This record gives sequence, structure tokens and C-alpha cells, in this order.
Amino acid sequence: MRTPDLDEDGWCLASAVDYHALDAEVFDLPDEAARTGLKPGDFAKLIFLIAVEEDEEPITDRMWVVVREAADGGYFGLLDNEPDIDENAEFWLGTEVPFGPENVIEVQAGNEESVAYAARKPLRVWPRG
Repeated sequence: MRTPDLDEDGWCLASAVDYHALDAEVFDLPDEAARTGLKPGDFAKLIFLIAVEEDEEPITDRMWVVVREAADGGYFGLLDNEPDIDENAEFWLGTEVPFGPENVIEVQAGNEESVAYAARKPLRVWPRG
């Protein structure tokens, strides 16, 4: 699974494990079993780094995705909220996002509504292979 690249895609995902190692008080890292055992419909919060034209450094935004499927030791999920940035051509509610267990900073169990949401066609599909 190809992971997003800040230069190529305009965004990428931060490693929750690395962030937590730098400052454990920022958030409680879910245990490995929780991060590797996500099922379709479960919620995962990720740290996105997003390139913005006027800024040299990317902005950081924490957003929820709903897990669609597990693949190659990682996941595909649908973005479940809009980013807080004004300039945004990449991320909209329902955009498919690839991620790994190392990117997850929080998890919540899914429900009937989130399972149905996960089964819908993504607004924008992430390329496979």
C-alpha cells in the first residue's frame, strides 16, 4: 500500500508512536492490540500534516476516519470530518485515506451507522498497488 507523501500528495500522516515518544502527555496512545485490531466501521483518529502554499511548514490537523477495510498490515478509511484549514483541495468528508496502526492516536468502536458509512463508495478513492 502506497502511503501519502507530503511533497507528492500535499499531505501525509504523522507517526503517533513517534509523537508519543517525544511527549507522552500530548495524548494517550492506544495499545498495539487496539491499533492493529480495527474492523470496518471502527473510528481511528490520525494526525495529518497538510502542505499550505503560504507556509513553509505543513499545518497539523487531527481528524477521524472510519475504517473501510484492512489491507497489507494497514487500513483504508473514510475521512469522517472536514479539516480546519481554509485552503483545501484534497480532503473532504468521505475521502479515502490509507493508514497504518502506527498512525492511530485514538480509537472508538463502530456502530451500525459507521459500518454503513464504511461500506459506501468513497468520494475520492486512494490508488491501490
